[in-house]
Amino acid sequence: MQTGRRYRKGGLYDDEMMLGIGGRTRASDRREESFSTENKISKGICEGRISIPFSFQTTPSRHDLSRKSTTSQQQSRYMSRPSSDLAAFRDIFSKAKHVVILTGAGVSAESGVPTFRGAGGYWRKWQAQQLATPEAFSRNPSRVWEFYHYRREVMLTKTPNPAHQAIAECQERLCRKGRKVTLVTQNIDELHRRAGSKDVLELHGSLFKTRCMSCGHVSANHKSPICAALEGKGAPDPNTDDAKIPVNDLPRCQEADCRGLLRPAVVWFGESLDSDILQRVEEELDSCDLCLVVGTSSIVYPAAMFAPQVAARGVPVAEFNMEHTPATMEFQFHFHGPCGTTLPAALAPHLSETK
Repeated sequence: MQTGRRYRKGGLYDDEMMLGIGGRTRASDRREESFSTENKISKGICEGRISIPFSFQTTPSRHDLSRKSTTSQQQSRYMSRPSSDLAAFRDIFSKAKHVVILTGAGVSAESGVPTFRGAGGYWRKWQAQQLATPEAFSRNPSRVWEFYHYRREVMLTKTPNPAHQAIAECQERLCRKGRKVTLVTQNIDELHRRAGSKDVLELHGSLFKTRCMSCGHVSANHKSPICAALEGKGAPDPNTDDAKIPVNDLPRCQEADCRGLLRPAVVWFGESLDSDILQRVEEELDSCDLCLVVGTSSIVYPAAMFAPQVAARGVPVAEFNMEHTPATMEFQFHFHGPCGTTLPAALAPHLSETK
């Protein structure tokens, strides 16, 4: 994989949890700043490494001729259904030296995290994607901070579920044995950290980090409320009026001589994913010998490309989800059901670990 790029986010807004909103975006909205995601996919298609589920295509593209040259390869992949043989997966798992686990909305859903998706996907009168943008924050920072204050307070009442715990326990156990488990998440709730996972690569940032609009300083912030002016604010009821908090009373930077306005350190619509994190993710994916895709829709770029690219180089990929995704047929395994039920059994200590 090529590294050092900055990807503009498209699809679900600042995470794939909370649980995110929307679903598919037009291909023209999923672009990188310096190189388009489409070009990266095109290169993979032409080399026969990547096949793109046809559900992503909206209009014929210039890649059609390239696709024809790999038609037989794509058809063979789609005709071969993924296995649900847990024993076969466990045998591969027992021998893996470097496991990458990619997680999305489905993991946090089982902790009761509220959703802003579908017909009921509103906070007050607004859909979340109307608030999760730099423009919305510039126009009305008080309203946006009320929205994120509400989300932070809700998340403080939620706890990690068996899927979070299984991943954390697996990571700790295998690392003691000299094996590596890397966790990459699209979620911004920090439930993985609270479950005990270490060195979590958060693609879309965190609800519990802030970034200064003036000096750029990023810091963890778990205060409740995050500032006095937001105490008791943020009610989601559509009849609730905006608090209209003066900007000077909103969360401010605590760095010496700064006092700049803080914003949530999450990736909003129209913003780029952190290139350093992306580079680390790509390096881990390039060297792993087993990949798990847990509770993710596989429609949010660039994350939607990660596991198919791993599978394309012959590495086993196992998907754990409540439903099939556009990428399911690319993978060796698919385990259907709640992640909190399927994942603990899959990641439990193998008999070989006790020898």
